[in-house]
Amino acid sequence: MIVDAHAHFLPRGYPEGAPECFPAMEPIDGGDDLLLVFGQTRFPAKQVFFEAEKRIEAQDASGASAEVVSPMPPLLRYDLPAGDGLALAQHVNDFAAELCAYDPERLIGLGMVPMQDPDAAAGELAAIADRGLAGVEIASNILGRSIGDPAFLPFFQEVERLGLSVFVHAMPSPSDRLPMSAMGTYVVGIEGMYSAASLILGGTAEACPDLRVSFSHAAGGFAMSLPRANYFWSGAWNEEPRDLERAVMPDDGPSPLDYARRFYYDSMVFDRRAIRYLVDLLGADRLLVGSDFPAMLREDPIARTLRSSGLTDDEWGQVASENAYRWLGRTRP
Repeated sequence: MIVDAHAHFLPRGYPEGAPECFPAMEPIDGGDDLLLVFGQTRFPAKQVFFEAEKRIEAQDASGASAEVVSPMPPLLRYDLPAGDGLALAQHVNDFAAELCAYDPERLIGLGMVPMQDPDAAAGELAAIADRGLAGVEIASNILGRSIGDPAFLPFFQEVERLGLSVFVHAMPSPSDRLPMSAMGTYVVGIEGMYSAASLILGGTAEACPDLRVSFSHAAGGFAMSLPRANYFWSGAWNEEPRDLERAVMPDDGPSPLDYARRFYYDSMVFDRRAIRYLVDLLGADRLLVGSDFPAMLREDPIARTLRSSGLTDDEWGQVASENAYRWLGRTRP
């Protein structure tokens, strides 16, 4: 059994009379595909983005048993007025519930919330749970603010209280330090690292010990920064016993690595050597299959690189499906 924990959907349309700032799905000549038009975004969307039957067919073709489907990241527009952002989220969440109702065991939905208004975002979580969705997708930053900012702590506390899951998708933040050509490559690594580190450094991980959160693309460069962070905490190399005389920031609480091992990470890192590092550092019980489908093509067959990474049968069973259901807080079928 293989669960693709990083896949996306788009609603097939938006209600008449919606605010002008809403997206539009425009027909594409010569077929049934649609063009997402949202601000500067122009994205051609194949039917598999919004037709449940097509998604199941695509799962069967690739060898996937189920997908965790989250909104296509361009929909996470936190620059919209808060009321419009909430209305958009509610429409997207309604569509997610409709899509997943086609086959709830094979299509597990995540919704979205207007993180530009943390109170409204927290207030929408109960409705997400009522729709049968497993949790929410959020961006790695909120208009340049880290998700570990104390302003967002009540939101995460409500997520934890309701037993929902969070998927953090790396998104560009306002910056001119790298060219636009880096937005889909290096920035993903930087943003993933910032978002995961901020949950530790901002106190969210401490305040919400039962929070179930996953990061796209293994939180980018986060895993490479952890040994250094752990050294500053412990004064020791290689996770050897703490040496408080050498520790720069001694702390009686969990180590950075202990906190990091509470999170989940999709393993779409494009190289088996990177996967081996993640398994060695964080544990096979922390990794999920991910593909970014259908925005990106799946490997053929799905998780081909994972399968070739030298995992034991037990490790493969965890990564292929067991971890996904633990992250979702659901019983594996």
